[in-house]
Amino acid sequence: MRYLIDNFAEIAGFARTHLSLALIPLIIGLVVAIPVGTAARRARWLRRITTTVASIAYTIPSLALFVIIPPLAGIATIDPLNVVIALSVYSVALLVIAVPTALDSVSTAVLDAADAIGYTRLRRALTVEFPLALPVFVANLRVVAVTNISAVTVGALIGVGGLGKLFTQGYQRDYPDEIVAGIIVVLVLALIVDRLLYLLGRWATPWLNTGRRTLTRRVRLSVDLAKGADA
Repeated sequence: MRYLIDNFAEIAGFARTHLSLALIPLIIGLVVAIPVGTAARRARWLRRITTTVASIAYTIPSLALFVIIPPLAGIATIDPLNVVIALSVYSVALLVIAVPTALDSVSTAVLDAADAIGYTRLRRALTVEFPLALPVFVANLRVVAVTNISAVTVGALIGVGGLGKLFTQGYQRDYPDEIVAGIIVVLVLALIVDRLLYLLGRWATPWLNTGRRTLTRRVRLSVDLAKGADA
């Protein structure tokens, strides 16, 4: 902890770089995966293809991607874009599976009701399917975000900035305090991002919050009634 306090400014700079390298691929993953995953859910053959390709892409080791991407993209190995592209591949791979899975969680009875009152496919998707699929999708999004924050540390092995530098520098200097500081800050970043996404999911699904409060009131009422009966 002493190292963390004494070098707070430098570590804060590493943390900002680390966060950008983790969140930019997440945004790219969302932009690509939402339309592709939605289309895959409607076409069974496309879903099989996307699931297979995504599964294969996710099994490629990150270090292998860091070596393969630079000659293909025409960039240097130590370019931060190398890490962004690699993590974008992983983000798309996970989210393109998560999108149809989340849409599958919407009750067919609800969809049939929307069709019965004359909703077009686009209106049904935007006002019924996507909102009701949010809880499942946000749960998957949280996993991808935390995975990215963890994976960015590997970029230090190829010289890309971020909190991973604390691990490599600490190992080279045989200075465990630096490594421990890196672990602590990575965990804190992951917890903060996870919590923010959780709160965003709660904010975007207010009907679930109402349902929880109603259930809590019913449970408390039942407990009070039971206590009154015992008395």
